[in-house]
Amino acid sequence: MHEYTSTARVWGLSCPGFPEEVSRARRWTRDILRDSPLADDAELIVSELSTNAIRHTATGWEPGSFHLAVAVSAQVVAISVTDDGGATTAPKVEHQDHEAEHGRGLGMVSALAHRVVVHDTDQGHTVTAELYADARLGGRRCR
Repeated sequence: MHEYTSTARVWGLSCPGFPEEVSRARRWTRDILRDSPLADDAELIVSELSTNAIRHTATGWEPGSFHLAVAVSAQVVAISVTDDGGATTAPKVEHQDHEAEHGRGLGMVSALAHRVVVHDTDQGHTVTAELYADARLGGRRCR
C-alpha cells in the first residue's frame, strides 16, 4: 500500500439526547473497535464527548440528539461527536484543578487523543478526537 493512501471505514450512529444513550454509544464504539488496542481510549472519549453534548448543548433538550462517527484506518481512529448547538460558547479545553467537579472532560479527551479539533457547524459543534495507531505519525500525545 502506498504510504499516502489508506482505506478507512466509517460508521455513524445518531442517539437521542438522553443520558442512558451514552452507554449505548460506548458499547457501539467498543463493538467496532473490539480488536483494537485503541478501544479503551476511544470508549472513554466517546463517553466524555457524548456526555458533554447532552449536558452543555441543546442535545439534552427534548427532542435533542447527538451524532457519533467513528472512522478507522490502519493509521488512525477518529471519533467525532456532533451536538445540536444552543451553547453560548464553543467547546474548549479548560485546565481545571483536580478537585473540580466539572469542566475536565475535554481536557481528559485531549490527554488521551493525539489531536482534538472543534468545528462549528450550522447546527452546533463537532468535536473530533484522533488516536494514532503509531504515535510517530502524529508526534507526541497531547498531555
